[in-house]
Amino acid sequence: MPVSQGKAGAFSNAMKTILDTILADVRDEVSAAKLVRTPSDVRAMCADAPPPRDFHAALAGPFGLIAEIKERSPSVGSMREENVSEATGAYAESPVVRAVSVLTNLRHFGMDIERLNAVRRVVTKPVLRKDFMVDEYQVREARAFGADAILLMANVLDAARLKGFYDLARELGMEALFEIHTVEEIGILPADARIVGINSRKFKSQSGFVGADGSSEKDFSIDLGVFELADRLPSGCIRVAESGISPSTLDGVREKFHAALVGTSLLRDPRGLRACLREFEEAI
Repeated sequence: MPVSQGKAGAFSNAMKTILDTILADVRDEVSAAKLVRTPSDVRAMCADAPPPRDFHAALAGPFGLIAEIKERSPSVGSMREENVSEATGAYAESPVVRAVSVLTNLRHFGMDIERLNAVRRVVTKPVLRKDFMVDEYQVREARAFGADAILLMANVLDAARLKGFYDLARELGMEALFEIHTVEEIGILPADARIVGINSRKFKSQSGFVGADGSSEKDFSIDLGVFELADRLPSGCIRVAESGISPSTLDGVREKFHAALVGTSLLRDPRGLRACLREFEEAI
């Protein structure tokens, strides 16, 4: 029996994906957050939060970027510190950045919810809380710290929770960016989803990621072919292309999408973030 259990455990670990690891860590972070700020505390903070900005309206105009801020990524490792430092100011000034995405997962992306609050005090554009939302607490926490929108992932939540979290977000005045990777995930989106992103990063792959402590010069977790699903997204929704996008690959994206969420290419460019952002501005 012990031998059999050991083999089962080894098999289970072998099948574990980066998404499984991240979600387990997220649940731990949520539990820890509730000890610092109770659900009642967060509800009270929501009442005092600044009025939400219109994320949907920001993306409904000419093609533009949702520009991201993160310290690191499980796909490649650390961003360039100097690029991260100048990101908030550069995004605030750029004419093509429509909104700012802030990662709030400490273990795997190096930043927490406090950073979102700090960014929102500097920029006047809508701010998206980008995280792995698994608990209603996180939705309220997002608004409490000034988020204007949240990310809801169809490979993390079932149809009922996608709808429930979205309804709560709208009740709090926020919008949601729904994220899909497959045709099947499109099928579980709420009927009233207004903004849908296709993420080319293969979170359920068992390879292509360096994890929380590794580093890579290249991103092996991307499959740009998934962007072909754009034609199957709900009619009338705003379409967002996520991950793996650079100025050189922007032309194909612009044909099918209203916006692109861009992070790593900006934050790891050795020439500096502003130089890369200028290339995006010229391409747009």
